Amino acid sequence: LGHIIRGLHHYAAQAMVVLMAIHLVQVIIDGAYKAPREMNFWLGLVLMMIVLGLSLTGYLLPWDQKGYYATQVTTNIMSATPVVGREVQVLAQGGSDYGHLTLTRFFAMHAGILPTLLVGFLALHIYVFRRHGLTVHDPKHAPETTFWPDQVLKDAVACLAVLAAVLLLALFRGAEMSAPADPAVNFSAARPEWYFLFLFRFLRFHAVESLGLTFGAIVVPGIIMGIITVMPLTAKLLGNFGHTLNKLFIWTLAAGVVALTAMAFYEDANDIGHQAALTEAHRDGQRAIELASGPDKIPVEGAVSLLRKDPFTQGPRLFAQHCSGCHRYNGHDGRGSMVTDASPEKNAPAVIAKPTAADLGSFGRREWMTAIVVDYSNHFAWMKNSQW
Repeated sequence: LGHIIRGLHHYAAQAMVVLMAIHLVQVIIDGAYKAPREMNFWLGLVLMMIVLGLSLTGYLLPWDQKGYYATQVTTNIMSATPVVGREVQVLAQGGSDYGHLTLTRFFAMHAGILPTLLVGFLALHIYVFRRHGLTVHDPKHAPETTFWPDQVLKDAVACLAVLAAVLLLALFRGAEMSAPADPAVNFSAARPEWYFLFLFRFLRFHAVESLGLTFGAIVVPGIIMGIITVMPLTAKLLGNFGHTLNKLFIWTLAAGVVALTAMAFYEDANDIGHQAALTEAHRDGQRAIELASGPDKIPVEGAVSLLRKDPFTQGPRLFAQHCSGCHRYNGHDGRGSMVTDASPEKNAPAVIAKPTAADLGSFGRREWMTAIVVDYSNHFAWMKNSQW
């Protein structure tokens, strides 16, 4: 049942991030950060940072192509931190180079350091919450229920509902693992987890790119977190007007996150190259499982060595590298991507390159040979693109 355990871990982590974001919005809307609950609000923000840290460090641990290349982007963002960027990157990577030492360093943070911090701050968070309550006491309305057993029962039912949803996803959808991490094979479809896609899409705006990685990945998120952090002080100094400003800000931020996430999903879904890379990674992942099921299992060198010696896997890559300049394989480069040339117009998107040799997708088959005899002109229409 290892696949179920892994699926539970995968989907429960996503549910935790989503519910945490909903909880933050709910706390701000209800004014649960007001005195004397400022400290508990700030403790909650610390817990949020720890949970996001768990998400970032856990993404690398499957050691697949998706996690490997996405986390490499994350460590590069760390280097953009002003003044101490390089030192932070070296500390996170476990050295000056990104590789196997990074895996052990991230595992130590994910399974040791961050969970310890999480338990400690969570205990403190619950203690302060029990001391001050959820929201400001309203003398005109007596509590409708008690914490025990009424609220505990409601919490238990909600937890069971989440667990049931996570279990169903683990059983019927599972947590996908793409091809084993291979630094020699560039994975162009690397993306962070879907709940970080809004930041990924924000960084791709030309205006943000022109201002630099530090601005988009460090300065802007830092300003947003700073505004959220001082919300208790804003409400205290400005009263109801300050609280209204806080609610307006969090709703605007939520709308922006949803819009950017939707844009990222839409663009990726309509990106042929991205979809081809995902398909190849999925195919290679399934092939690695198939090869690992053989009598020799997984060698000491790791699962990636199985694919490096596999003709089924390496054939399309060799075709794309050495043959696709002239030939095509069912219209693509052998790996599922279209072959493109730079557009003659400045700043225009690339155009699909015309083949100058035969499409070898069905080479040697009966229908391929038959077409030479009965439909020669169309079968070799590609010769019109040749400069020879």
